[in-house]
Amino acid sequence: MPAAFPVLTRNRDFRRLFAAELVVFGADWFVMVPLLVLLPELTGGGTLGAMVLAVDTGILALLLPWTGTVADRVDRRKILIVSNAAAFLSVLLLFGVRSAATAPLALVAVGAIAVSKAFYSPAASAALPNLVDPADLAAANTVAGSAWGTMTVVGASLGGVVSSAFSPYVCFAVTAVCLLTGSLLTALIRRPMQAPRSGGGEPVRALAALMESLRYIGARPRLRALVTVKSAVGLGNGVLTVFPLIAAAHGVGALGAGLLFALRGAGALVGPLVMRPVLNRPSWLLPGLALSMGLYGLGYLGVAFTQWFPLVAGLVFVAHFAGGSNWVLSNYALQGEVPDALRGRVFATDMMLATLAIAVSQLVAGAAIDRVEPRWIIAGCASITLTYAIGWRIATRRLRPSAEPTFGITGTGELPPK
Repeated sequence: MPAAFPVLTRNRDFRRLFAAELVVFGADWFVMVPLLVLLPELTGGGTLGAMVLAVDTGILALLLPWTGTVADRVDRRKILIVSNAAAFLSVLLLFGVRSAATAPLALVAVGAIAVSKAFYSPAASAALPNLVDPADLAAANTVAGSAWGTMTVVGASLGGVVSSAFSPYVCFAVTAVCLLTGSLLTALIRRPMQAPRSGGGEPVRALAALMESLRYIGARPRLRALVTVKSAVGLGNGVLTVFPLIAAAHGVGALGAGLLFALRGAGALVGPLVMRPVLNRPSWLLPGLALSMGLYGLGYLGVAFTQWFPLVAGLVFVAHFAGGSNWVLSNYALQGEVPDALRGRVFATDMMLATLAIAVSQLVAGAAIDRVEPRWIIAGCASITLTYAIGWRIATRRLRPSAEPTFGITGTGELPPK
């Protein structure tokens, strides 16, 4: 067992949060992969599937600035429980997707699920440092980062298998059960998920609170670098819209599409585990982030011009090995530099930029998917990521490594001095 994982055995509350995220992330992909295969079968094209992905990420991008503020002002445990319950109700709408006429209902359902995730994600990321001791934060981030990758593997691969063996609607039912399980596990967490706030006055209004976090980021070059790093992979994420078409072109159908999504998760799982040493070496962080962006772009350039499906699958794994490393490295750095009172909003800004980049990429890819050969869509997305990586590294090459992280907690929730 990797050295990071003993934190699970020592910390009951972190173990419960990790388990809740496992079932939530697994549910997300257990429904998405069958849906992305079902929609082209119902409509005869790939546009609606691409729109589903774009709606999922676009709504996140629009809501995250506000939901991050909510994560700093409302009990994070309650946010996580209610978000999962709302997602459960939204999944039930997918049982109405039965024909080309009712296929657009998938956009409504996925959009509603995205609203729930917009509340869940910044609250979960901001809560994590409060559930572990500072010495365990690097290990906890490695483990938490593995949750998404692990359940993308499990959810995507099982989603493809169950959808092929039974039907997508069985997958939707399993997803609903998983979401309720996530709410139950979160309710069992006892440790506070945020530091106590000082003062008894009225809470700051949402817009003023958001502007405070933006000023905080704007005054710190390292934070500006860290909240823009995920956008590189995001701008290349339009490649996901092509996965079902790649699988169909190679004659492997739903199983092949599920495999590609599963390998995406496997790369995101293995990458953070292998790259964990970078978390304890501040001088490696920024070069490591630039390298991860570049490797993602190079991996998908290879996918664009490869005709052999096993090699395509291997390159997808390599690309998301880099992408998963990128995500966890930047998350850990942000958690170490941002005070608890602002952490939800800063993470929301970080995720907003990333998901906005993803939504733009997927919308553009979706508009082109029925008009342009898939390989040129993949090559275009990969080239954008590679170009972004080079520009980002040039812009950040003179930034100094961070000092030892304080994890931003002063005991009162007040901001530490600059």
